[in-house]
Amino acid sequence: MSAEFKKNVESIKNLFKESSEDPESRYLTIINLGRNLSPLKAELKIAQNKIDGCQSTTYLCSYLEHGSINFMAESDALISSGLVAILIMAYNRLPPEIIIDNPPDFLNDIGINASLSPNRANGLSQMYLRMREDALKFLNQK
Repeated sequence: MSAEFKKNVESIKNLFKESSEDPESRYLTIINLGRNLSPLKAELKIAQNKIDGCQSTTYLCSYLEHGSINFMAESDALISSGLVAILIMAYNRLPPEIIIDNPPDFLNDIGINASLSPNRANGLSQMYLRMREDALKFLNQK
């Protein structure tokens, strides 16, 4: 695990420390994180950027800059926005190898997976898979 990824994960865990035992508080934290996402430009809301398997309409875009991947996302649902925001907090501006080699196991530590419906859990999984696919694509371009 890279030092930067580890730092990102610790920051996320700290956000959820107070809400670890309270599902309602955990959801409020997720929703607040989603509210902080910047909206995507209309031209990025295209089929190829849409996450299949999400309960809501969620778009995820990425680009490679100086060897690291930058992610942007938007969803029409607050929970989905928050979930993708958590993944962006973990993986944004990291090299493709780090994203590929470090699945979001930390989500279990903060109780996210346990409090999601099967549909939301599938959507979250699809978000990470898209990030991983993008990382593989950029890795092959290096």
